[in-house]
Amino acid sequence: MTDALSASPRAVPVAGDPLAAGAAALGVVLDAAQLARLATFVALLAKWNKTYNLTAIRDAPRMVTHHLLDALAVLPHLPSRSGLRVLDVGSGGGIPGIPLAIARPDWRLVLVDSNHKKVAFMTQAAIELNLANVEAHAVRVEEFAPGAPFDIVISRAFSDLATFASTSARHLAPAGLLAAMKGVHPDEELHEVPANLAVVGKPALTVPGLDAARHLILLRHRDAGDRA
Repeated sequence: MTDALSASPRAVPVAGDPLAAGAAALGVVLDAAQLARLATFVALLAKWNKTYNLTAIRDAPRMVTHHLLDALAVLPHLPSRSGLRVLDVGSGGGIPGIPLAIARPDWRLVLVDSNHKKVAFMTQAAIELNLANVEAHAVRVEEFAPGAPFDIVISRAFSDLATFASTSARHLAPAGLLAAMKGVHPDEELHEVPANLAVVGKPALTVPGLDAARHLILLRHRDAGDRA
């Protein structure tokens, strides 16, 4: 699958650019190589978007705020230990999975989406960016059969909370964390969360350069207890 990326774009961020400044404002520590990979990912996303319609956002600067920084904003609210297995449900153009994989090379990211063209992009992007910690699967999450459970199952605008929980919570490790990236605070959806799950956090997120509401809803199995 090299035709669409036969001349893969390369973009290297410069000091003081919105990506580096935004990551610093979020408290996410990234080295120059990680910043370069993130910038190259945006260039790849913009290129493939012309053919595959991966995102409604067309220009690279807005992709930095609306995709990269939006994804990185969740990191301060997630466990920080090494070796975590993370499942990104309905990953689409690789958000938030690929930015998280770049920021946390010590994590293992599995990206699932039912759209084969989007998975083709994510697979090729992982190859181009040399992300050995990423794999992508063209499958509905309801039909996904991984070899092991996940420490974090995350989604962005995949569905309402009840649907996300009912389709994805089964992939959680016993003390795993279900993380739903939302816009405005989902008051009504919270009332529909299955009884076997407990809301353990719902922080508001401030994304540099993005003037819009963002929230992260965090849930665990009620029997997780002190194993969290």
